Amino acid sequence: MQYELSQRFFFDAAHTLHRAIEVESSRRIHGHTYEAEVTVRGLPDPKSGMLIDLGFLRSEIARLRDKLDHRLLDEVEGIGPATLENLCTYIRTQLEPAVPSLCAVMVERRTSGDRCVLRWE
Repeated sequence: MQYELSQRFFFDAAHTLHRAIEVESSRRIHGHTYEAEVTVRGLPDPKSGMLIDLGFLRSEIARLRDKLDHRLLDEVEGIGPATLENLCTYIRTQLEPAVPSLCAVMVERRTSGDRCVLRWE
């Protein structure tokens, strides 16, 4: 038996995207409100009763969020094209060294109905 614990956060950011359809609007700078969720998995520490201290997780998310919020994602080193898939990978890469029990990242744009989930073992 294992537990999963998740924390959501939001950020607003702009980007461009080169693609074969919806070319005109995608290539112009445009923005989204993103909702992201990170999930950790494991067993609670017997002493603290916690899988992870949510205060610690929130502080790591705040550090990451500062790199994304109100930014032009095209200029954020390490993302590549600002797709939902690449944002999931970027969030994992940024958090995993400090949060080794991380097991999933979700990024969503609710207004357009788009969502991507990255899971690993």
